[in-house]
Amino acid sequence: MGGVTDEKWVAKHWLNVPGPFYTGLTDNCWTGRLVAPRHVLYGGEHRNEFVYRQPKTPDEVENVWRAADDDPLDGYADDGDERWTPEAVRAWWHDRDKVVEHVTELIAEWSTQSHPERVDAAQGGRDFLAYLAGDLEADLRAYVFRLDHGRDPAPGDVLPAL
Repeated sequence: MGGVTDEKWVAKHWLNVPGPFYTGLTDNCWTGRLVAPRHVLYGGEHRNEFVYRQPKTPDEVENVWRAADDDPLDGYADDGDERWTPEAVRAWWHDRDKVVEHVTELIAEWSTQSHPERVDAAQGGRDFLAYLAGDLEADLRAYVFRLDHGRDPAPGDVLPAL
């Protein structure tokens, strides 16, 4: 990932799930899922890459770094912890119906195509929707805790509401 700049944050793709990694303007060559299929998807007007699931393990972090390395526009950033606020995370969560609507439309479009990368992207979209309906809320609550307290939650810590 290139240098951390305000321009990347300003250009942040609206579908990025809050967390340390995010994308701004990326290529639209559909390469991110080749190395980070559980974390990167394509969407928006130009089908730019975005991070739909933040990595948790060292291997997952490495995969997102590899996706970033493959992006010729250097549109990935990893300074989200310094930029997201608890209020901004809650606002993203509050607007998640727009995300669901958009990703559902993308899945419908991709599902009618036979190109392997479109079939894979449709599967990634379904994975994202399942994550939105399942574990993402708990992950974001833990992220807000980390933003508020400067550490990951420990067993017994009460997670904040979204």
